[in-house]
Amino acid sequence: MDLRKIKKLIDLLEESNLAEIEIKEGEESVRLARTPVGAVVHAAPTVIHAPAAPAPVMPMHSPTESATGGTPKPGPELPAGHVVRAPMVGTFYASPSPDKPPFVAVGQAVKAGDTLGIIEAMKMFNPIEADTSGTVLAIQCESGQPVEFDQPLFVIG
Repeated sequence: MDLRKIKKLIDLLEESNLAEIEIKEGEESVRLARTPVGAVVHAAPTVIHAPAAPAPVMPMHSPTESATGGTPKPGPELPAGHVVRAPMVGTFYASPSPDKPPFVAVGQAVKAGDTLGIIEAMKMFNPIEADTSGTVLAIQCESGQPVEFDQPLFVIG
């Protein structure tokens, strides 16, 4: 790399708000970093022709795994019956507003098409409807709780 280009990079670094700048041209690279006045600078050895080591492969995690730091613990056993699952990721609400009663309660009879709850996703409120008639045997989440795709929400028997 030409010494004039390096000098221009130094001037650019001094004139800007940048703390560090790195330029690569082909196999050559230059890295300039600002250091506070009085700071001790340690030079690291630079290897120009070494092949880059592949980055370690990180396993993919669901939002719950990322937020809690591990795999979700298996929940309590679901009662026998038809399980209504979350069709999307979002926030579950059991009632149309905080001052209104919940759409359904355990032991309540429902018909196919009845609204069981709401999932808010991206500022859109999506009704969760019963896809079968029966009695609500279990409600698996609380109002205001985040839910994941395919998470069990209700059991209808």
